[in-house]
Amino acid sequence: MKNPIEGHLLPDTARVGQDGHLFVGGVRVADLAYEFGTPLFVYDEAHLRNRCRDVVSVFGDGATYATKAFLCKAMARLAHEEGMRLDVATGGEMHVALAAGVPADRLVLHGNNKSTDELAAAIDVGVGRIVVDSLDELERIERLAPSGRQIPVLLRLTPGVEAHTHEFVSTGQDDSKFGFTVSSGAAKAAVDAARSAPHLDLRGIHCHIGSQVLRVDSYARALEVIADFAAGFAFDEVVVGGGLGVAYTSDERAPGLTEWSSVISEAAQRVGLDAQITVEPGRAVVATAAMTIYTVGTIKDLPGIRTYVSVDGGMSDNARPVMYGSRYETFLPRAAHAERSKPIRLVGKHCESGDVIVRDGWVPPDIRVGDIIATPVTGAYGYSMSSNYNRVPRPAVVFVADGNARLVIRRESIADLLSTDTG
Repeated sequence: MKNPIEGHLLPDTARVGQDGHLFVGGVRVADLAYEFGTPLFVYDEAHLRNRCRDVVSVFGDGATYATKAFLCKAMARLAHEEGMRLDVATGGEMHVALAAGVPADRLVLHGNNKSTDELAAAIDVGVGRIVVDSLDELERIERLAPSGRQIPVLLRLTPGVEAHTHEFVSTGQDDSKFGFTVSSGAAKAAVDAARSAPHLDLRGIHCHIGSQVLRVDSYARALEVIADFAAGFAFDEVVVGGGLGVAYTSDERAPGLTEWSSVISEAAQRVGLDAQITVEPGRAVVATAAMTIYTVGTIKDLPGIRTYVSVDGGMSDNARPVMYGSRYETFLPRAAHAERSKPIRLVGKHCESGDVIVRDGWVPPDIRVGDIIATPVTGAYGYSMSSNYNRVPRPAVVFVADGNARLVIRRESIADLLSTDTG
C-alpha cells in the first residue's frame, strides 16, 4: 500500500482539483494527453524559473546551467533570461544554445574529447570559456587560435574525491577519463603548459565529482583539494561543477539547492579561496520540474506473480532505469489524491524484457486500459537521452504556465525516421 503521490516529487505549481485531477501550471494534466498525445514530457515553467533564480541568487554570474540534463531552444532561452550561463558539452549543444539567441560569451564548452571542428567553432564564435581536459586539447587550441587572440580556458582537474553515486556517473575519482589528476602531478603540468602557451588565457580551474550526488560533504572535500592545489596560483575562477542529486521516490530525500550552496560557500570561505566560485547544476534545476505521461495500452495480470502495465513509451524516452537501475514512482493524474494500493510493474513497448520504466510501482486499483499514467521527476536525462530504438519516434515536450501549454519540441513523425536515411 502506498499513500498518494507526495508533493515533494511534483512541480512547484502542482495542485489537485476538487474532482481529484492534477493540475500543473494551471493546466489539467490529463487534458494535455488529449491535446498533444503521449508519451509527453510536461514541464512546469515557473518551477524552472524558480530553480534558476535560486542558483543565481547565491552564485550570481557563477551560476551556470548544465544543458546536458535537458536542452531545447526554449530551455536555453529561459536559463539565459534568468541570468545563468550555459554549460554545453558538444558542438550540438552549443548550436542549440546559439540558435536560441544565447550570446556566445555566456557559454562554457565542456567535453573530454572535443573535436577539432568543435574547438574551431567555439573559438570562431567566441565562447566565454573552454574547459580543457587534456594536453592534446591544449595543443589543438593553441594551433587553432587566431594570431593576436588569447582564448579563455579553464583546466578540468580530477580531485580524487569519491562522490558516493553510481559508478557510471562518478567522475571525480583518480581513475577517470576526465581531467588532469591532482595526485599524479598532471594538474600541475597542465597549469605550466597553459601558462606558457601564448594564445591561452588561463582563467581558472574546474572540477566535477559526479552526478546524482546526495552527500554534500563531498563538495566540501573537493574544494579542500582544489584550494590546496590552487594555493600557489592566482586563479580568477574556481568551478566546483554540478551533480547535485534529487529525490525520485517517496522514500528518498535529497539536499536542496540552499543546503548545497551553503556547504560550498562555507567551504570556500574556510579554505580561503579568493576567486569567483562557479557551479553547474542541471538535474537540480530541471528534474522535478517535469513528469512524463503515458497511455496505458495493456494490463496483464499474472496471478501470484505480478501485474504488468504496458504503456506507449519506455526505454526510448527514459533510459535511466535500464542504465542505472533508477527508481521512479507511478500515479494516475485523474486520481492524484487516491491511495495507491495496487502493485504494478510499468513497462514499455520495446522488444526487450529489460524495458522496465518502474519496477515497483503503485496505482489505484481501478486502473484501466486507456488511462493516463504519470512518472514524476523525469525532467533531467529523460528527453536528452531519448532514442529511436525500434524506430519509435521521440516524444513531444510542452511547457505549462498560467493556464497555458506551449509546444517546445514537437513529436517526431514516422517521416522523420527516414530524414537521414539515404538508402
